[in-house]
Amino acid sequence: MAATKRTEKGGEPPAKKEERVPIALDPYTIIKHPLSTEKGVRLMEAENKLLFVIDANATKRDVKTAIEKLYAAKVRNVNTFIQYGQKRAYVTFSAETPAINVATNLGLI
Repeated sequence: MAATKRTEKGGEPPAKKEERVPIALDPYTIIKHPLSTEKGVRLMEAENKLLFVIDANATKRDVKTAIEKLYAAKVRNVNTFIQYGQKRAYVTFSAETPAINVATNLGLI
């Protein structure tokens, strides 16, 4: 029968993964460009959302602050995903900021 390996009690706990420090990027490097697809237009009209291609190291919080600074729009929620080697974000705007107005300012419509 194999002996059980025992460790010292009261030792240091295992090192935790370092917390991510937010990157100090300006909004123009976080938000690369908006995407205009059929699904994006549908979401813009039905759910008040826009789709953006973002920097690969950007977090949801980074994206939210960048959108609010660049487009003077109130953001309610950000969902991110990686597809085709690009990081993308669905940005949901609050009721007082229609996504269609933001898209018009961007020249998407």
